[in-house]
Amino acid sequence: MIEIEGLTKRYGEKLAVDRLTFSVRPGIITGFLGPNGAGKSTTMRMMLGLDNPTAGTVRIDGKHYRQLKDPLTYLGALLDAKAMHGGRSAYHHLLCLAQSNGIPRARVHQALDTVGLTAVAKKRAKGFSLGMGQRLGIAAALLGDPRILMFDEPVNGLDPEGIHWIRNLMKGLAAQGRTVFVSSHLMSEMALTADHLVVIGQGRLLADTSMAEFIRRNSRSYVRMRSPEHERLRDVLAAAGHTAVPAKDGAWEIDGVGADRLGELAAGHGLVLHELSPQQASLEEAFMQLTAESVEYHAHSGPSGPSGPTAPADPAAPAAPAAPAASEPAGPGAGPQAGPAGGWGADWRRKNRKNRKNRKKGR
Repeated sequence: MIEIEGLTKRYGEKLAVDRLTFSVRPGIITGFLGPNGAGKSTTMRMMLGLDNPTAGTVRIDGKHYRQLKDPLTYLGALLDAKAMHGGRSAYHHLLCLAQSNGIPRARVHQALDTVGLTAVAKKRAKGFSLGMGQRLGIAAALLGDPRILMFDEPVNGLDPEGIHWIRNLMKGLAAQGRTVFVSSHLMSEMALTADHLVVIGQGRLLADTSMAEFIRRNSRSYVRMRSPEHERLRDVLAAAGHTAVPAKDGAWEIDGVGADRLGELAAGHGLVLHELSPQQASLEEAFMQLTAESVEYHAHSGPSGPSGPTAPADPAAPAAPAAPAASEPAGPGAGPQAGPAGGWGADWRRKNRKNRKNRKKGR
């Protein structure tokens, strides 16, 4: 079990983690979500003693990480799949970790077999693809047969078969009563994997709840109804005290009542239904709704933003140099045709002609 209480991390004026308090329980998969810059990586580093908290505590089975003897036998973690000596083979990378934590040599072979790297055990890690490196990092986390596992973006670089494998692996570990804590930006994968969610934004705790409850609280649930008797369906719903909102495709959307009751209502009035479907938002939609005001880095669709003209220039700012035409090769090495007729392209051609004349004079 992982227990976090009042965890805070400050870098100068920047408050990266702000008084986080939550627990990661055994027997379930706990997902750790948050926008970029929310403080997830910093939190996980403090869990492993890689960063010192400004305030607060982290306990692993009741102890601080640095108090654990042979820590890989308590907690296995994948934070950075590239954190390995590239000159070592996969086997010797794991053997080094095993010997430093009192883990039997036989566990090296077992871990390699679990992640599917037995055939490349003698190859140097620097030649591994991203997915193979990810599997080796997972093998390192599993090496000590720990009761607690922590994964940061575990599906990064894996192919569909690998994603399916790691998903089932985490579920199997949780079913054995182990504590599984996983961070990922892939909402569709998290929705298929996690039982419980911890969501943070700008270093603060936003949610600590089950997957189903998180989606229910942060999204709209409704029922779609469609009938060839469009107007009559609306009147029947209104008479029963239900407000129907028209959808673009001619259906009605009804909040606050279950599909079973609406189906019974339609049947009681002899209405033919072409659609009766409960609608539930996805994890991604619920996450976006909750974290909308916590996003630190906003991207735009183009230089002028998602819509509208470019903002007025700051009169105090220096003028930007003219850009080369999109259809022309850029830079002086592109030849005499580089750039538009005026601006830097014309200056470069004049300078080039002058250099040629000087070279001829020097002959």
